[in-house]
Amino acid sequence: MATTPNDLWLVRHGETEWSLTRRHTGRTDIPLTAHGEQQAATLQPRLAEIDFALVLASPLQRAHRTAELAGFAGRIESEPDLMELDYGQYEGITTAEIRETRPDWDLWRDGCPGGETVAEAAARAARVIARARAADGPVLLVAHAHMLRTLAPVALDLHPDTGRHLLVDPTSISVVGNERGTPALKLWNDLGHLPEPSA
Repeated sequence: MATTPNDLWLVRHGETEWSLTRRHTGRTDIPLTAHGEQQAATLQPRLAEIDFALVLASPLQRAHRTAELAGFAGRIESEPDLMELDYGQYEGITTAEIRETRPDWDLWRDGCPGGETVAEAAARAARVIARARAADGPVLLVAHAHMLRTLAPVALDLHPDTGRHLLVDPTSISVVGNERGTPALKLWNDLGHLPEPSA
C-alpha cells in the first residue's frame, strides 16, 4: 500500500490490565502490561518506512508509551483531543456489568452518565483531523479504541456512530486516505501488514 500526503495512520495503544478484562478505560491513566510493551515494539518495523509529517498521541501513558516504543520518542506531540471517551460513571466497569442495570444500554446511542457522548467525542475528533490534514505529509495518530472508532467515520464523512461497526485491536494499524479526492478507508485493524514506502 503506497502512502499519500494526507493519509491518517491510526494506531491503538498496546494491551493494559483493563483492556484484558474489557473494562471501560477512559481517563484512568494506567500503563501498558509487559505484553502491551512487546506489542508496541512490533510497530517499529511496520512504521519505520513512513515519513510522517506529524506524530500525535493521546497524553495518557498507554498511548504515549506505545508511540515511544513504536520508534517515535522525541517526535511525539501530545494531543488532548485524542484522549479516550470520558466514560463518566461507567469508568472501570464492563458492558456486561452496565447491562445488569441498563439492559438496553448502547454507548453509541446513549453515551455515558457523567461522561461524554459520541457526538462530543466526534467534535474532538474533527479538531484532530483538521490539524492532521494541515500537515505536509502523512500523520500518525496514536490513541484509544473508542476514540479511533469515532475518528475514522468523521474522517470518512460518515455519521460518528458508524464506528460501532469498526473494531480495533491493540497495536493495530488503520489508514484513512482518499480516492480521487473522496475520503476512503485504505487499511483497517491490521496486525501484521508491512506497508510499502511511498514512491
